Amino acid sequence: MNIHLSEQAIQWFEEEMEVATGDYVKFFARYGGSSPLHEGFSIGVTKEEPDELVVETIVNGVHYYVEERDVWFFDGHDLHIDVDTSTEELSFDYHVA
Repeated sequence: MNIHLSEQAIQWFEEEMEVATGDYVKFFARYGGSSPLHEGFSIGVTKEEPDELVVETIVNGVHYYVEERDVWFFDGHDLHIDVDTSTEELSFDYHVA
């Protein structure tokens, strides 16, 4: 599994979540909503230090990661993060790894 961020997504994190060099952004499975991979679960995003980092992409000194306990959610898929231009919110896409 890998994490891919578009330039627009990187800019979104810098502006909306005020991430800076040395920060950690976690992607995790949260109960509620839905995703193409799991009904009843969706992806959550938070800025916090990792406990059991297993997948990581570093861009501009910011660590974007998934922890061991959330790998199941991605079910063998890479995570692609972009910005939906109609809502100016993050969009998540999953591609078979």
